[in-house]
Amino acid sequence: MNYKIESIYITGGAGYVGARLVPRLLSEGYQVTVLDLMIYGDAVLEPHPKLKLIQGDIRDQQLLQKTISGHDAVIHLACISNDPSFELNPKLGKSINLDAFEPLVKISRQSGVQRFIYASSSSVYGIKEELNVYEEMPLEPLTDYSKFKAECEQILSRYQTSDFTTITIRPATVCGYSKRQRLDVVVNILSNLAFHKREITVFGGEQLRPNIHIEDMVEAYLVLLNAPKEKVAGEIFNAGYENQPVRELAEIVRQVMGDDINVVQTPTDDNRSYHISSKKIAQKLGFIPQHSIREAVEDMKEAFESGLLPDSLTNERYFNIKRMQSINLQ
Repeated sequence: MNYKIESIYITGGAGYVGARLVPRLLSEGYQVTVLDLMIYGDAVLEPHPKLKLIQGDIRDQQLLQKTISGHDAVIHLACISNDPSFELNPKLGKSINLDAFEPLVKISRQSGVQRFIYASSSSVYGIKEELNVYEEMPLEPLTDYSKFKAECEQILSRYQTSDFTTITIRPATVCGYSKRQRLDVVVNILSNLAFHKREITVFGGEQLRPNIHIEDMVEAYLVLLNAPKEKVAGEIFNAGYENQPVRELAEIVRQVMGDDINVVQTPTDDNRSYHISSKKIAQKLGFIPQHSIREAVEDMKEAFESGLLPDSLTNERYFNIKRMQSINLQ
């Protein structure tokens, strides 16, 4: 039997994706609780009668026990994102991305949560020669960040039961505008430099990078929340829009930001290509991204022009590493 999900607990809900996901869930009528360290500020989420904000740490098990009970679903977004931020302090990365994970899952199940959605990463595949990388392929993570993502997937799968539905999503790199903006991911980096410096450097250019518009990422979570249990229980889904060469991404940015933009190509030792197939989520759940990467760049341009992202080349709150260093997150 399918239950109705009404209340959702989101770890990392004041982050890049969370800042777009939470308002959308509230507009759909869900009751939402956000647990977040708020190291980028809590102003990214407007007050709302159905929103509860908790400034806290996912490593605090007592806090989890006190606050998760009474929620139908958990969406676990909180993590030290991407390899460079992780390498800054591997011990911190492990404590948040791996050590805190199983207690969170355990407490969620004990607290009567019915659906647990985990944001993994498409980087768990490592580098594959095959043109299309499917969910069933062996994982060959190359960094601690992606190794821990893969380990958490395995931990989660052990907790799947008839009354605790576990789902893993492996997103491509998210891009586009958010009130908690990140300017340290490829499309957003290129957009920021193109708009302000009128020049972008492409290292290599032929490497493939899968990206997904932030609005589609939000939609994917709604699809996973609402899908019938028998279609998603214990399942893993890739979610991406297109796998495009970095050179092509730079060209899209140039077209949107202006023909005067100088694109400099330089050789690189890093020729890693990532490419994922998002066929499964389309066939099984009918989820097909609706927003192009060009639209994400257009949104970024509009945000810069409207003054929504002041000091975007220097302000540390747009760059995970700079922020974590400055507050010395432990």
